[in-house]
Amino acid sequence: MSYPGYPPTGYPPFPGYPPAGQESSFPPSVPPGQGFGVPPGGAGFSGYPQPPSQSYGGGPAQVPLPGGFPGGQMPSQYPGGQPTYPSQINTDSFSSYPVFSPVSLDYSSEPATVTQVTQGTIRPAANFDAIRDAEILRKAMKGFGTDEQAIVDVVANRSNDQRQKIKAAFKTSYGKDLIKDLKSELSGNMEELILALFMPPTYYDAWSLRKAMQGAGTQERVLIEILCTRTNQEIREIVRCYQSEFGRDLEKDIRSDTSGHFERLLVSMCQGNRDENQSINHQMAQEDAQRLYQAGEGRLGTDESCFNMILATRSFPQLRATMEAYSRMANRDLLSSVSREFSGYVESGLKTILQCALNRPAFFAERLYYAMKGAGTDDSTLVRIVVTRSEIDLVQIKQMFAQMYQKTLGTMIAGDTSGDYRRLLLAIVGQ
Repeated sequence: MSYPGYPPTGYPPFPGYPPAGQESSFPPSVPPGQGFGVPPGGAGFSGYPQPPSQSYGGGPAQVPLPGGFPGGQMPSQYPGGQPTYPSQINTDSFSSYPVFSPVSLDYSSEPATVTQVTQGTIRPAANFDAIRDAEILRKAMKGFGTDEQAIVDVVANRSNDQRQKIKAAFKTSYGKDLIKDLKSELSGNMEELILALFMPPTYYDAWSLRKAMQGAGTQERVLIEILCTRTNQEIREIVRCYQSEFGRDLEKDIRSDTSGHFERLLVSMCQGNRDENQSINHQMAQEDAQRLYQAGEGRLGTDESCFNMILATRSFPQLRATMEAYSRMANRDLLSSVSREFSGYVESGLKTILQCALNRPAFFAERLYYAMKGAGTDDSTLVRIVVTRSEIDLVQIKQMFAQMYQKTLGTMIAGDTSGDYRRLLLAIVGQ
């Protein structure tokens, strides 16, 4: 699914990006023995909260169809053809893990399967009328002052696809560009958030990558957050969009902006070639765990290319099985071994892949937490995650956030933001 072309020119640099060379806040490397996204003292898989099973299908979760699968997506196949009930999942290796509730069992297809249903907080509006919405926005921006509440009500309650139609209807009705009009009425974080909501998802990812590599300094965290968490299809569409909208080769830009093992990892990621077969090969998991041990803990120095090969090619469910095999074999979990063997951005990238294999919503919950924790707010990360996950898995991200930090995402956003920007963020998050 490709998106209608978006004029590359109309978007000036967004405010709120960290100045050149300055890193956006991100979880510091976790001290040994301390869990990933869990209170200290958690045992097992670094205490990373894990769902019983996750579906790694791409694309936004549309309104669930019968069977409970977003967008009618078929659930991942489980090996052995036996249904795995949540009660049967072996939790010995991860004692401190919050269980993810919405698991749907599908008895109609053989072999029986379990899938993790993920859902967004934003659903397409019923009885949608693009021309009427365009008119509401036009009225909100006419005359003195701007009726921000009217803008919030429309934007937060329409899907991205519907917003694209409003943009087209606005131009048809008034012969003006909605984005230009909005930009002349808004500023700061509110402007960044509204413009992000009006970009097609693929364009927004491509645009964020371009921004992260433009000018002096590179925002490596943004490259990791997008390239290490998206599905194959999403990545291939981003690569195509980056070329068609900015006239540039994403892989070339990555090569010129990064170096060493981190560069190799990102180049591997932007191929969009991860195995997406959902069945798990337990023997391969055992062998991979052995190879990873011998490439890291079991030798002097580290064989980085072995880590790159396994983490870049194996499916997420397969990596999860490898992590379980590794912790049984090495008496240490793979996340903490990666922390011991690697440092800097390549460490962050490899850990992001493993965290997504365990529980993608928990990874984003942690990113959101660190974007707001402490003094100041990393607004670009806050906007980017809330917008990009709003139609995919923001419901699960909110659940994970509350489990991991004992407060709701909405409470933290409300305490860290203000004005119309806060109102719109909370409307998207669905407080």
